[in-house]
Amino acid sequence: MKIKKILIMGLPGSGKTYLAKKLTNLLKADWYNADKIRGNYNDWDFSKKGIIRQVKRMKDLADRSKKKYVIVDFVCPLKEQFMIFKPDLIVWMDTIKKSRYPKMNKIFQKPKNFDVRVESKDANFWLKVIMDK
Repeated sequence: MKIKKILIMGLPGSGKTYLAKKLTNLLKADWYNADKIRGNYNDWDFSKKGIIRQVKRMKDLADRSKKKYVIVDFVCPLKEQFMIFKPDLIVWMDTIKKSRYPKMNKIFQKPKNFDVRVESKDANFWLKVIMDK
C-alpha cells in the first residue's frame, strides 16, 4: 500500500496544527506535528542545517507509517524541504502575512507549487476542498 503524504505548511500561527488535527480525524491518518517531533528530540535548532535535519526526520516518520494517509504540519520555509519530503498533496496555509518570529518571516519562501491554498481560517470549508483533491 502506498502511503499518501499530506503536507500542511505555512508560517507559525497560520492554523496548520488546527487544520491537521481535524483532517487527521477525518482521514483516520497518522499525524506528525513538527513542534512535537522537535520536542521529542529536544532539537530547537532553526538554522538551515537544523531545518533540513527536521524535514528528514519528518520524512522518515511519515514513510514508516502503516496507515493509508499521513499528515504532517510544519513551516517548511525552504524550497529544498519539498524535494526531501516529497509530499503527495501540499496545503499552503496562506492565512497570515507574517508570524511572531522575525527570523522565520525572513527565511520563509512562499511555495510556487501547491495543491490547496488556504486563505482563511475556516477549517470546515477547507476540509471539503482538501477532500476533493
